[in-house]
Amino acid sequence: MSEKRSLNTIRNIGIMAHIDAGKTTTTERILYYTGKVHRMGEVDDGAATMDWMAQERERGITITSAAITCYWEKYRINIIDTPGHVDFTAEVERSLRVLDGAVAIFCAVGGVEPQSETVWRQAESYHVPRIAFINKMDRLGADFNLAVESIRTRLGALPVPLQIPIGVEDTFKGVIDLVKMKAISYSDETLGAEFQEYEIPGDLIEKAKKFRATLLETICEYDDNLLEKYLEGKDIADEAIYHAIRSATLKLGIVPVLCGSALKNKGIQQLLNAVVRFLPSPLDVPAVEGINPFINKAEKREASVDAPFSALAFKVMSDPFVGKLVYCRIYSGKIAVGTVVYNANENKKSRIGRILLMSANKREDLKEAFCGEIVALVGLREIKTGHTLCDVKRPIVLETMHFPEPVVTVAIEPKTLADQEKLQAALAYLADEDPTFQVKTNEETAQMIISGMGELHLDILIDRMVREFNVQANIGNPQVAYKETIQKRIQCEGKFVRPAGAKTKGQYAHVILELEPNTGKGFQFVQKITDNEIPKIYFQPIEGAIRDATGSGVVAGYPMIDIKVSLIGGSYDEVESNEMAFRVAASTALRDGAKLAKPALMEPIMTIEVLTPDEYTGEVINYFNSRRGRIKDIISRKDIQVVAGEVPLKSMFGFTTALRSMTQGRASYTMQFSHYEEVASETLQMMSTF
Repeated sequence: MSEKRSLNTIRNIGIMAHIDAGKTTTTERILYYTGKVHRMGEVDDGAATMDWMAQERERGITITSAAITCYWEKYRINIIDTPGHVDFTAEVERSLRVLDGAVAIFCAVGGVEPQSETVWRQAESYHVPRIAFINKMDRLGADFNLAVESIRTRLGALPVPLQIPIGVEDTFKGVIDLVKMKAISYSDETLGAEFQEYEIPGDLIEKAKKFRATLLETICEYDDNLLEKYLEGKDIADEAIYHAIRSATLKLGIVPVLCGSALKNKGIQQLLNAVVRFLPSPLDVPAVEGINPFINKAEKREASVDAPFSALAFKVMSDPFVGKLVYCRIYSGKIAVGTVVYNANENKKSRIGRILLMSANKREDLKEAFCGEIVALVGLREIKTGHTLCDVKRPIVLETMHFPEPVVTVAIEPKTLADQEKLQAALAYLADEDPTFQVKTNEETAQMIISGMGELHLDILIDRMVREFNVQANIGNPQVAYKETIQKRIQCEGKFVRPAGAKTKGQYAHVILELEPNTGKGFQFVQKITDNEIPKIYFQPIEGAIRDATGSGVVAGYPMIDIKVSLIGGSYDEVESNEMAFRVAASTALRDGAKLAKPALMEPIMTIEVLTPDEYTGEVINYFNSRRGRIKDIISRKDIQVVAGEVPLKSMFGFTTALRSMTQGRASYTMQFSHYEEVASETLQMMSTF
């Protein structure tokens, strides 16, 4: 088989959605129909192939992204099943970074929900073509048209149905293929493995023709030949329609929409057909771009086994049997066991000990791996998520990944002295695996502080620490990760002068800074002076000292964010100035200036959506307001109300229990980080009572 032919038949896809939309269930059906497994694993039974962690099976949710490879006809499909809970959004982020296409799953009842909106934006930022699958068409309250419309209105996408359902809720029995204009029903006796095509029922013909006309009108914009035939009223071959749909999908112009019920084994084979027909192969995506670190020059790597080797490490984890695993997407070239590769980020060389093809937590040894593949490597040291592996003679640094800052912290300490060393090792290991998990020590209290994306995130990590490392620890109550900032533009200066002594050399440094708010843009340092005032060799130490100083604010000691610092003046002494003196002067200037620049304490604000039955809407709204929430919208969906708004994270601790109590367990909510906002002075006292 030729290289071009081989790459054409590879699909690297992700399964992404809001929690409980059916990602893992859909993936289990894909594995069953492709022959990868011989028994469907169910999430509710704790037997799903992709949810292999003990914590995943106990909670019935996906926590870590799992990779697996299966085959559909002549195509090789590499699948990554991603989490749907907002606390594990980093798993989605790093998966989408290395995937070529994605299947976005939406619940036919809920349509576009908050986390599905988040992962959609992540896919948008990486220009990943997507297919939408409207799942759970058999559920009470399912509405295909409403779900499609929510994709259009909430995501700003152009959804184009390729199917429409036959029946709905308990009468859902199949789909109508709008390209072939055939009805499809599935055999319950064979768990949906067998299906039959037949003529469209008479009461659905006009509806099918209307949807088909919309489909053709939309895709004609991407194929001039198809447009000509359509305008002339000529018959259009199915393959011509497929070609136009593929072209429009790869250009991110449309989102093909299919439907079904994964739990009831309906619609999965047609979804697989859509994956291989419409989502890109490694040859269909642009060549990966990076920088040659030695000459600081932009370079590209084509998807070819003949190109120099390059790969991105998108996930690091430890396997109890083989040690450290580094999940990589190979963009170009090939590698074999024993190959020496170059870590361009750390300027380190490592020899590959093993190459593994992963199937969730199962491993298959490979002798070599080629571009377009996703594999796990063993034997690499000092490598982190986002690092680039490449040919030793042709170095390149690919664009890395960026992850959100943690918003919840807890204090942790070992229960016994024997646990001290094990605790530090366990935390270091978990932080190495998870880029959104941070471990710090409070310099004033000497307490160890761990930070994560939410209560569930930290709960899972602590549970893993106990089970995997046998570490016992005392855990504090969750705390909000506050930040500080400034709200006023000011100039400030710092001077460090130490006279020379009998045996000590004098020290001198003087800097003048300008501080100003930098809302939403993080920390920024600008140098506006010449080396006549301060030598260039001190610019970097000055910037470093300022960055270090922002780690502890002047209001309550929290890190400072969104500050622009400009170095606008200063002076030095040819004999007594040194790096340490300028670091002290810069740090002093920043802290003194921040006190005068109207410092403010900032708290994380979350967007929240509560789905509640009609009869509890009033209670939910009242409780929401009592938690300092701001209601943005109330949306009616049949017998359910969606209360959407914003609320401080501090106010949300314990909300799950309260919501269950006031709605008899019938309401649910989703929450995700939105932005930081100043804590109003009149609410500071109120916050302490929650």
